[in-house]
Amino acid sequence: MSYQALYRVWRPQRFDEVIGQKLITQTLKNAVKTKQISHAYLFAGPRGTGKTSMAKIFAKAVNCRHQEDGEPCNQCETCKAITKGTMNDVIEIDAASNNGVEEIRDIRDKVKYAPTEADYKVYIIDEVHMLSTGAFNALLKTLEEPPANVIFILATTEPHKIPATIISRTQRFDFKQIQAKDSLSRMAYILKEKDLSYDDEALKVIAKASEGGMRDALSILDQVISFGDDKVTLDNALLVTGAVRKQLLVTYLTQVTHQETQKALMTVQEILDEGKDPERFTEDLVNLTRDLLLYQQSPELVTQIEMDQVDSDFKQLATEIKPQQLYDIIDDLNDIQQQMRFTTHEDVYLEVLTVRLAGRQAQPVQSGATAQVDNTVIDRLEAEVSSLKKTVAELQKIPAAGSTPSKRPAVMKTVAKPKRTQVNLSQVYPILGAATRQDLSALQEVWPDLMNILSIPQRSIMGVSKPVAASPDGAIIAFDYAFLQQRANADQELNDALENGLDRLTHKVPKLVFVPTDQWPQIRKTYLEQHQVTGQDNQEADSSSQDDGQASTGEAQSKDEPVVDKAKELFGNDIIDVKAD
Repeated sequence: MSYQALYRVWRPQRFDEVIGQKLITQTLKNAVKTKQISHAYLFAGPRGTGKTSMAKIFAKAVNCRHQEDGEPCNQCETCKAITKGTMNDVIEIDAASNNGVEEIRDIRDKVKYAPTEADYKVYIIDEVHMLSTGAFNALLKTLEEPPANVIFILATTEPHKIPATIISRTQRFDFKQIQAKDSLSRMAYILKEKDLSYDDEALKVIAKASEGGMRDALSILDQVISFGDDKVTLDNALLVTGAVRKQLLVTYLTQVTHQETQKALMTVQEILDEGKDPERFTEDLVNLTRDLLLYQQSPELVTQIEMDQVDSDFKQLATEIKPQQLYDIIDDLNDIQQQMRFTTHEDVYLEVLTVRLAGRQAQPVQSGATAQVDNTVIDRLEAEVSSLKKTVAELQKIPAAGSTPSKRPAVMKTVAKPKRTQVNLSQVYPILGAATRQDLSALQEVWPDLMNILSIPQRSIMGVSKPVAASPDGAIIAFDYAFLQQRANADQELNDALENGLDRLTHKVPKLVFVPTDQWPQIRKTYLEQHQVTGQDNQEADSSSQDDGQASTGEAQSKDEPVVDKAKELFGNDIIDVKAD
């Protein structure tokens, strides 16, 4: 059989073998023992913390007929089949590559059938946050009312991307990062079982580099074993992880604190010659400064975090350096980290960092000569301020000297006119040519429902708009504010949402054209004048509603005037007001 990675070979097969998740394992074991099994679970937490492994163990436990104290026996045919992944009733789905509606509909159709071999049909959906909105909607009804013999286990690293309606129908378990000491003990156990020699300090480096993920820790350990020819040493662990030896970090920080710039630069060169990653070096320095700050307040806490990796040099540095110096060092490190992201010459930034840190620590007391220079500068600035005050006073007297009031400067009376928004009339006129009152009324009727479909940011843009004309194939939307009309034109996602919403509500997708409300009356008037049947051009249609007394006059005048008839056809009798010249 081909070689398998450590994290696959040593994958937990029982609840008791899961590292660092005692609360969750105990809860699930009790649920299996008391047969209080929910229909849906949500396992959320960082990568490599045991979510998928826990899901498979739970699938075995609920289906194992020989389970003891909530634990699967791992000896029966059911347990062996689930472990090998050959059990038809335990279905593991990767939502990252099966995130469409069709895949979830397939689950919904098959979930109604009873399990063929096991007692429960278990669906494990990994990275469930990758499902599309439509897929979540398809899954929602099944989660709400599933068959009695079906269990859903949803696993995710980003629970905030899952709709609240889904989360509320599940029992949620939050997996926490695995502590370094737990990772350390697990790796030591595995190495003893494999009969391999190892260095305790090397395992501590690997445990810290894994950042709370057991799978990451075993993957790094696998690399170290391969690199060291079945020997796990500190040097090999440092090489594989790219970490810098703790003693070297303390030496470097001591040198810059004592303003030993040349020695600190030589230490940096030594670190680079060993092939260490500059970004990892700055990250390790940040962690060291954090440990120094914490050690000054709580030595026991740092000893626990660093797994007893606190030597005499570290303690000496912690007593010498002041908290404000550490704050300044962290600020400088943060600035350098941001700059290093956009350069290929990271070694130069490390050298600049070293000079800056050493220079920041050396802040000599201001000498008498320096103080004298500063006083001279202050005197010169005061003289300039005094001169400026006199100039301002003279300028203020100029308007009163003349016999007549002086005119305001040209810049004061010139008022910038707002730029008029350009409207594409070639898109507006075809809609007006086929517009009817019935289409406009139908659009106005569904407009509130369309607004409710939009997201809150989209609704804030469309909240000051309304349809003013519509045809079977298009609609004109007027905006109270021109800048929102421009934003709507440029927002393709908003346009897609509007078209999709209209397709759902009216079963057709009209072409939407946006215009400013203040330009709409002139646009409509120009169109009516250019397209009237006769030469009579002394009538116009006004879209704003007027009082009812004028409406009857408009109806009487429109009998023999085609332009008015056309306006009524486009916009309806109730909003037309005909005025005589």
